[in-house]
Amino acid sequence: MKDLTQEEWQKAIENEANVEILDVRTQEEWEEGYIPGATLIDIHQPQEFMDAINQLDKSKEYYIYCRSGGRSTQACQILDQMGFEKTHNLQGGFSDWEGKTEQD
Repeated sequence: MKDLTQEEWQKAIENEANVEILDVRTQEEWEEGYIPGATLIDIHQPQEFMDAINQLDKSKEYYIYCRSGGRSTQACQILDQMGFEKTHNLQGGFSDWEGKTEQD
């Protein structure tokens, strides 16, 4: 796991081709806004979270965020333990995000 600043994160997701963005917040938080291109996998739903993680391609790079950085750090650690080699945590999470956002 690597912690990235907003600037590092934005540069990486713009320049990397093999990138997946994971939002590990709740559905309610997601509905308030999310980073474009993200996939919601709520870490507070343990079985659904693990089922979704087991479907992921381990060759890709995963950029993971939550509201403030705690849950995404935990998610990165879980992925790392499962053999994912390229996980990145957004420092400060969505609360500090100043880039583009979308809403459902």
